[in-house]
Amino acid sequence: MIKAEHLPVSAAPYLKDDVFIHTAMRDVMIALLPISLVSVYFYKGYALMMIALCMATAAATEVVFRTIRKKPVTLKDGSALLTGLFVALLYQPTASPVSAVLATVLAVGIAKELAGGLGMNRLNPALFGRVCMIFLAPLLASVMVGVPNLGSIDVVSKASPLAMLGGGMEMPGYLQMFLAYPGGALSESSPLALLAGGVFLYMKGHINWRVPASIFVTVFVLSLVTGQDPIYHLLSGGLMLGALFMATDWVTAPITTGGKLIFGIAIGFLVMLFRVFLPPTEGVAFSILIMNAFVPVIDKSTRHLAFLEPKEA
Repeated sequence: MIKAEHLPVSAAPYLKDDVFIHTAMRDVMIALLPISLVSVYFYKGYALMMIALCMATAAATEVVFRTIRKKPVTLKDGSALLTGLFVALLYQPTASPVSAVLATVLAVGIAKELAGGLGMNRLNPALFGRVCMIFLAPLLASVMVGVPNLGSIDVVSKASPLAMLGGGMEMPGYLQMFLAYPGGALSESSPLALLAGGVFLYMKGHINWRVPASIFVTVFVLSLVTGQDPIYHLLSGGLMLGALFMATDWVTAPITTGGKLIFGIAIGFLVMLFRVFLPPTEGVAFSILIMNAFVPVIDKSTRHLAFLEPKEA
């Protein structure tokens, strides 16, 4: 019999069968390939530079931080590169490279490595880095540099659909919005591409439908209640990326069935709170990070009692 002290214990994500961390990360990158290709189609060199810069920075940051901490470098698991890709997709194509680089360093170095490494972070690293740069932007405005001219910027000068919605501007048709429409962050280019990636992850067993479904339903219902157009709210902003890829993160999302529903409903509520009553910029990122902090409480309050375990326990 195996003694209790000899049982293997590791940090999340807890994977089963023949699924390993590097294969899971590879699958997420495959799922992000459609939206990456769409963004490159629209923004060309701008998107390529942003993606390459953030992924390279993420890899370098992990090497430096793990070397300082005297830990083995784990680039082969793909988690750092995936974090860099996520950060890039959260940025507009003409955003300052300095901001993107610093966001990536914060994401990998602070939110991931200093939190204990993969599986120990309480907050989504990519969202943490992006939100930090929103607060730090005024302090760094004097040192931010512009993106070099890599081609025409006509397509990237458009207002994002979410800004158009908030400003009462004439919106593109539902179908155009769903298929592909430039404006905003790289990840806002095509809800269809993100949905295709989300379906791929679901079919591979990497995500649970309850979190994104509860977010979408909550946003839809609250949009109707507040007199907003629910379809545009579902298709605009970072909602699709946040619901399908960020809120379903294995480490920072609840593990209980009831907890997933509570988590998703709360995120949807906060998203609409930001969009209706506050400046809508990065409302999805703020909402997910806020609820990340409550995940331990949600899991504890929704866990199933063990057989014959008294409720007082």
